[in-house]
Amino acid sequence: MEKSKVVKTRKYRLEMNDKILNSGFQDFKKFFALDNKAYLEGAIPVKYKEMMGLVASMVMRCNDCIFYHLDRCVTEGATRKELYEAMNIALIVGGSIVIPHLRYAFEMLDELTGEEDS
Repeated sequence: MEKSKVVKTRKYRLEMNDKILNSGFQDFKKFFALDNKAYLEGAIPVKYKEMMGLVASMVMRCNDCIFYHLDRCVTEGATRKELYEAMNIALIVGGSIVIPHLRYAFEMLDELTGEEDS
């Protein structure tokens, strides 16, 4: 995945969310607001909430969600070591079926940070 693909993915998400939220169907807005509120700073710091979102996304096997939460984790300052531990929790909880999504997460982490783990 090229850097431009990262930008395209972010742009697509924003455009489609805008389309959904401006559809006039109020229940969409209610859900999006609830989802947004769950990840705001509180007793648990945002970085850790995003890592929890990453774990859930990996267990649920949603690559779009994995990309989003990885992007947020990197933005919030999560280190590779922290992310590896979170991904390990996903692997333990979800089992071997998570492995393809673990591969995807590693690929995206490299793209998002512009580096590879040695």
